[in-house]
Amino acid sequence: MEIEISSSIHLMYVSEIQQEMYDSAQRRGTGIAKRSIEYLSKKISEGNAVVATENGEWVGFCYIETWSHGQFVANSGLIVSPKFRERGAATLIKNKVFQLSRDKYPNAKVFGLTTGLAVMKINSDLGYKPVIYSELTQDEEFWNGCKNCVNYDILMKKERKNCLCTAMLFVPDNITKNGAAYTQPEIKYSNEQESHLSV
Repeated sequence: MEIEISSSIHLMYVSEIQQEMYDSAQRRGTGIAKRSIEYLSKKISEGNAVVATENGEWVGFCYIETWSHGQFVANSGLIVSPKFRERGAATLIKNKVFQLSRDKYPNAKVFGLTTGLAVMKINSDLGYKPVIYSELTQDEEFWNGCKNCVNYDILMKKERKNCLCTAMLFVPDNITKNGAAYTQPEIKYSNEQESHLSV
């Protein structure tokens, strides 16, 4: 399996990636905001994504987004093709996209929203901590991106204070809050099969 930072050579997979994102979200009844072919293509072409392949077949995908003028980075749209699930691909892809985020934006906080225990476990292993939604970016454009999610009504009813997704945040060592190192209580997650769409 090859896991690479994306480039224009990976555009051939964009339709499959988008369709599997949609299909997985439908199967679960929860999921991430739908992204257009154009949006995903831009991420791939600009090298702001990670694509896993094996023998010319698409295996998995995840992309990065920046918010609040680069103060926050999100690793979004993690998806693994059904054919290649339960082989640890999600963990490898998440590790790669996390490192890409840290390399490109070393002073940014890295965050994610997910409904999947498997992704919570991966994030926890990378150093993310569970946080309340107010600790995430307050960039309106980010929250507008939730409009296509099936849970958007819940988010709005909760006044963006919480939803079905768990918020998780990684804070680099060089960032402090109120003059002290920013820490959150440690929470352990059990392993779960990587069989679903996650973010």
